[in-house]
Amino acid sequence: MAEGSFVGNIAKDLGLEVSRLVTGKARIVTKGSRQYVDLNRDKGTLVVKERIDRKELCNQTTPCSFSFEVIIENPIQLYRITVEVRDINDNAPSFQRDSVNLEISKSAVSGARFSLDSAEDRDVGGNSIQSYTLKPVNNFTLELHSLTDGEKYVEMILQNPLDKERQEEFTLLLIANDGGDPQKSGTLHIHVIVIDANDNAPVCSQSVYKADIKENSPIGTFITNVSAADADSGSYGKVSYSIAHVSREANGLFQMNAETGEITMSAQLDYEKEKNYQLNVKARDHGGLTNTCKVVIEIFDENDNSPTIQLMSFSNTIAENSPPGTTVAVINVEDADAGKNGVVHCSINPDMPFKIESSMTDYYSLVTDGILDRESISEYNVTINVSVDWTPILFSNKTVTVKVTDVNDNPRPLTAVSMRHF
Repeated sequence: MAEGSFVGNIAKDLGLEVSRLVTGKARIVTKGSRQYVDLNRDKGTLVVKERIDRKELCNQTTPCSFSFEVIIENPIQLYRITVEVRDINDNAPSFQRDSVNLEISKSAVSGARFSLDSAEDRDVGGNSIQSYTLKPVNNFTLELHSLTDGEKYVEMILQNPLDKERQEEFTLLLIANDGGDPQKSGTLHIHVIVIDANDNAPVCSQSVYKADIKENSPIGTFITNVSAADADSGSYGKVSYSIAHVSREANGLFQMNAETGEITMSAQLDYEKEKNYQLNVKARDHGGLTNTCKVVIEIFDENDNSPTIQLMSFSNTIAENSPPGTTVAVINVEDADAGKNGVVHCSINPDMPFKIESSMTDYYSLVTDGILDRESISEYNVTINVSVDWTPILFSNKTVTVKVTDVNDNPRPLTAVSMRHF
């Protein structure tokens, strides 16, 4: 949607008068560096601030949404707003390379299978890849497989044996089609070379390999080893390994030894960015026959992020006759780690007429917890501490100064007056 497009009427949705948004200086607070929408206080509406790319925001996650808070002052009120971003078909399917060479033995029998590169489409749902087409279909048919996690891969099945003497090589066209309107597609040229006999294809020892690794593991850390056997002898029985298809998220993170099938880490991992990866590994003999297996890599979270404190709203002065429970500040506390590593504890220094209350997830309120007396103490330095209990213990703190203002609560004392009677 274009900049300035209407997103929603939050004044109506929250049951607020527009005048309350104006007098309370309502404003949007975002946790990240991007603010996708603006608040029009005079109308109580949200509008698009900048063009939103759903793929950049959520990748393949659906439904896709972003959240932010709206704070209103005098008195302080806090609301959380969630906006869903719907996908449009603005990406065509694409292959990671334009063409591939495929060597097939002349003795390959009908029913022999050959795995092909899968296309990728950054759109989701009905706008993502829906079908594949192979042209021409003289010798091969196409079969599309769907895995339990929703991933798809393509195999080409030989229908009629190839005749090397009649035609040594030819080209096929693999077309990936999405379900958008209008439909978009991507193509891959398959250059088939007919070679001498290779009777057996490699067979992976497992169809699915599972491995796990800590996010702070050093580069070069061993992950798992893929192995395949080939019943042929000589060069036709020698198997080499490669990562056949890798997502943009996993690209460059893992390295495979073509001879041993060993997979190692080649770049730093971050659990907060991606929690697991799936690799399609191709085992190929020197006769061109292949077998494909899947490697699922789970990333374990480490406590490597310090908690953060952000002061969302703060009144640095407070009247000495304010009742207990008066809100002084609203604080946003977050930790990028997950699970137990992301559980944050919030507290303040003791012996203060204040306390911390949890108002909603990730938010705390600093409120009064006793009687204030400016004549006794006119200023408090309140230190807000946040920490995570798990090793290593990470913490942050922020100190705010609260000044107590005077009210006329001490009557003027009577003074002695000398009286003379006349």
